[in-house]
Amino acid sequence: MDDVIVKDSNGTVLKDGDNVTLTKDLKVKGSSVTLKRGTLIKNIRLTDDPAEIECNADKVKGLVLKTCFLKKA
Repeated sequence: MDDVIVKDSNGTVLKDGDNVTLTKDLKVKGSSVTLKRGTLIKNIRLTDDPAEIECNADKVKGLVLKTCFLKKA
């Protein structure tokens, strides 16, 4: 997993434990919750897929988000 480089929407490299903000309102599947643009997501975890990260938001636990909707905080 060390050889996988994960980048945000601006091309900044992301690492485990980074904080990111959302660049777009996102509806959460299977829930009525919508995460608003500018929401801070703390302590992300990288996955084997360089286009996705795992995280917990205030209202939703165990989220998988696409990196194209994120920027490093």
